[in-house]
Amino acid sequence: MTESTPAIRTVTVPDAELLAALQPVPEGVTVLLWDMEAPLPAEEAGNVDVVVLPYNPNPAAQLPLLAALPNLKLVHTQSTGYDGVREAVGPGIAVASAAGVHAATTAELAIGLMLASLRGIDAAARDQAEGLWRPQRRKSLADRAVTLVGVGGIGAEIAARLAPFEIELTRVGSTARDDAQGHVHGVDELIELAPTTEILVLITPLTEATRGLVDARLLAALPDGALVVNVARGAVVDSDALTAEVVSGRLHAALDVFDPEPLPAGHPLWSAPNALITPHVGGNTSAFFPRIVRLLTRQLEAFAAGRKPENVVQDGPYAS
Repeated sequence: MTESTPAIRTVTVPDAELLAALQPVPEGVTVLLWDMEAPLPAEEAGNVDVVVLPYNPNPAAQLPLLAALPNLKLVHTQSTGYDGVREAVGPGIAVASAAGVHAATTAELAIGLMLASLRGIDAAARDQAEGLWRPQRRKSLADRAVTLVGVGGIGAEIAARLAPFEIELTRVGSTARDDAQGHVHGVDELIELAPTTEILVLITPLTEATRGLVDARLLAALPDGALVVNVARGAVVDSDALTAEVVSGRLHAALDVFDPEPLPAGHPLWSAPNALITPHVGGNTSAFFPRIVRLLTRQLEAFAAGRKPENVVQDGPYAS
């Protein structure tokens, strides 16, 4: 253990199933159950070093409870995103994400949304309920020009799964660069790429730089009939601008996320024939639990050994 590595002794997890799956824990580390539905008793709160958040925490109700933990050193999400967590705990507390846990399944959903929307599977499902047989020629994923915004872990998984579909892929990251897979365009080039983009796939993290990245101007630059697929965060897109384009019939959308969530009752997208909506389930599959257990097991081992854990997105006490 170095001077810049904090001592971690007590970790809380939010549910009994996860607590049981992590047994036996490494010597020197204690794991307690705290569902964050109520504050911890003061005698316990003072001992907590790490909090693993619920899978879908309630930011308004649960994140403020972290302020009552005087020795808190790290907060760990069970999601790839960590929206609002750094702001809730401040710069002195480390934040770690579950990056990698959801990569394969979110990529699966991204491909599924593309195929379902392009091939009209959602429309066919509605027709089935009414006993209607209505074949028509629809777009294929093959031969489409796909612009993928986000080249991190999930973006790489989406790109790998797109490869067999014989598409033309353009990748976009925060800045222009080249990597082992070829060229990555910068986000400042998106408006130039838009007119030749038939499918726009979003998997960029939500930051101040990406909030509202896909705005009315960018959407207007997409060609008629283009498909917007969002498996990132809803606020990456201007919701009102996207809704207007989809309801008008000019653009199509396949969305696992929206701003706000859940999509409000009576929202125009619920009844828009050009919209396909799933309720933020990209990572919520059978693959999640064993993968989060494997990650948290490695994290507990790192705590016991005095090492910096994986996926730290805010250094806090780990800063040198």
